[in-house]
Amino acid sequence: MSADTDSVPDVLGLDHTTVTGWGRTAPTVARLIRPQTYEEAAAAVRDCGARGGIPRGLGRAYGDAAQNAGGSVLDMTGLDRVHAIDAAGGTVLCDAGVSLHRLMEVLLPLGWFVPVTPGTRYVTVGGAIGADIHGKNHHVSGSFSRHVPAFELLTADGEIRTVFPGTPLFDATAGGMGLTGVILTATIRLQPVETSLMSVDTERATDLDDLMARLAATDHRYRYSVAWIDLLARGAATGRAVLTRGDHAPLDALPARLRRDPLSFRTSRFPSAPSVLPEGLLTRTTVGLFNELWYRKAPRARSGQLQRVSAFFHPLDGVPHWNRVYGRGGFVQYQFVVGHGQEDALRRIVRRISERRCPSFLAVLKRFGESDPGWLSFPVPGWTLALDIPAGLPGLGAFLDELDEEVATAGGRVYLAKDARLRPELLAAMYPRLDEFRTLRAELDPRGVFTSDLSRRLGL
Repeated sequence: MSADTDSVPDVLGLDHTTVTGWGRTAPTVARLIRPQTYEEAAAAVRDCGARGGIPRGLGRAYGDAAQNAGGSVLDMTGLDRVHAIDAAGGTVLCDAGVSLHRLMEVLLPLGWFVPVTPGTRYVTVGGAIGADIHGKNHHVSGSFSRHVPAFELLTADGEIRTVFPGTPLFDATAGGMGLTGVILTATIRLQPVETSLMSVDTERATDLDDLMARLAATDHRYRYSVAWIDLLARGAATGRAVLTRGDHAPLDALPARLRRDPLSFRTSRFPSAPSVLPEGLLTRTTVGLFNELWYRKAPRARSGQLQRVSAFFHPLDGVPHWNRVYGRGGFVQYQFVVGHGQEDALRRIVRRISERRCPSFLAVLKRFGESDPGWLSFPVPGWTLALDIPAGLPGLGAFLDELDEEVATAGGRVYLAKDARLRPELLAAMYPRLDEFRTLRAELDPRGVFTSDLSRRLGL
């Protein structure tokens, strides 16, 4: 679930590593352990040491969820086998270290797609459950854990438990940020598809009210829906956006030349972002110019465009290490949700971000559907806004603290998988089942074997 890493020498001969989240803020040093078998994973849990350990996947949690200062981090990507595919029933059994990218490579040619994918396919199945990830289809399909009929969990006592939906351990683990144990394997229900292409509709919205009206009126027609929003636009254009929606293209929508190989999985790859970039590259001026060009180049209305799944779901995956564009200081991704009926709170927050002139070119607004059962699962029915902000923006911490207060007052919450700075006193207001999580965790792991920078910071 987290992190860029850089190994550093250690006098004890252990592999100690500087670990950060994808936002590259608040690095800490931990002992990195890479189990290759279930037995090695169990041994790693027994050998975590006094500071405990936390499982980690491919490094895409933005904050400190898979960091563990002075302790152990269990890199689970060595457990990456696809064990069984039920091509008739549409399920797959795989190790928790398997990436969504790998599942797409294996499953798309068979006519199946992952049920939920976030903005990157470079996340592991274990991370997808631990963060209970969501995608552009939450209003239809919910979060990832809704499509998991079972998983195996290595707990602090060394037991491997098979965990099923509807049980407290399932609900604590789905969204539990790796704090209930190490997921070893999972069974996933899949989405049937006829092609590997998407049929996409795109349109412009003139302001936030126009955008929300379009989403509320027509989201039910689409499986996938997301809006890029210009958070630097002000005045009458505040919240203007480009709305993109679609579904998996049926075979008869493809031209003849594409029907010969309709399920091929193709991706684009561009040069990696340089390891060193000039500070201050993303300013209000440069981001404002980008936002203006992006909005103007979008069609006022276009329907039925065919796109590869990689272009529709994961455009940034084509640029390795794109997080480097924010410079050495890194960036904060801030994502919150407020419920239906709290549209005025959303308007106020968008207006405040716009007036504050936060230089964010990656800002998206979506609607969530029904909540999922995870006690710390993020989505609730309503509106969610996510934005990236350079971490060095003056006064950013205090400004986001104010937004946190407004979100909590509106009955909303921030996403723990992206958080690196929430004040702990707001957590209970945002996650009303927090006490149940803490109680179960204390019973399951009384010695605190599983711990992280996030859990210490927030008192999880």
